[in-house]
Amino acid sequence: MIKPWIHASRPRTLPLALSGSILGSFLAASNGLFRWNVFLLAALTSLLLQILSNLANDYGDFTKGTDNQERIGPDRMVSTGAITPHQMIIGISIVSLLALASGISLILIGFPHGDVFIKLVYLVLGLAAISAAINYTVGKNPYGYSGFGDLFVFLFFGIIAVLGSYFLHAQSLNLEVVLPAISLGLLSTGVLNLNNLRDERSDTLSKKNTLVVKMGGKIGRIYHALLISIAILASSVYIGIVYQNYHQLLFILSLPFLLRNMIVVLKNTTPSDLNVELRNLSLSTLLFSITFGIGLII
Repeated sequence: MIKPWIHASRPRTLPLALSGSILGSFLAASNGLFRWNVFLLAALTSLLLQILSNLANDYGDFTKGTDNQERIGPDRMVSTGAITPHQMIIGISIVSLLALASGISLILIGFPHGDVFIKLVYLVLGLAAISAAINYTVGKNPYGYSGFGDLFVFLFFGIIAVLGSYFLHAQSLNLEVVLPAISLGLLSTGVLNLNNLRDERSDTLSKKNTLVVKMGGKIGRIYHALLISIAILASSVYIGIVYQNYHQLLFILSLPFLLRNMIVVLKNTTPSDLNVELRNLSLSTLLFSITFGIGLII
């Protein structure tokens, strides 16, 4: 009974969800500002939002007929009958409430004496994140079916995740931190782009108009290379601005994996082979966040 839910939560995607809170927390720690309770709650909230997105995606694609025989990704639990639509709705509701509770706890702990306005801003962002996680494929006009998935991933997994967690620790914002936030947002968008490249044929048949469907697989692969290249450039510029010692170059350890992914995708002609690259880029992004952060604090 529990195995289908584990499968539906798609554990391979969860390292990516942790990257934002890890990078934002390391950036704050590099300025002498870090709190374990904030980090743990931010990580938990991110994980719950990712699981929520995965469950909603499983349900949403089923209701729209996207999980057809042309799809070459992992099995979906509602379409295979392992989880009924009603059960999935209940699961989505429970995870939504857990994410909301975790998010509210994070706000209260992050700003025990903070301005009410700041707390309200974070609450609105949290509710927006829950809504975005669900409405990617669920509803009458899901944004994932009209090519806006890339933008939302960039914002929520990059800009908001990194800057939001940084601010929770620091209680202030350093605009230079936007650069690594951009890097993470672009790498996270790359993971979604790989998913869309893999599913281009089935998405086209199902009228799921992702950005890849709109611009075609060839341009989609070039777009993927640009995402990774600009991500590396943005993080390099940040290091150039704050550079103090060679330890800050530790993130270079992640670059061979990112560049390899870019080259493999550019040469790819078999969509099913991208399943492995999805996992690889997710783990490489986590490695980037960890090495980038550690390099700033040692």
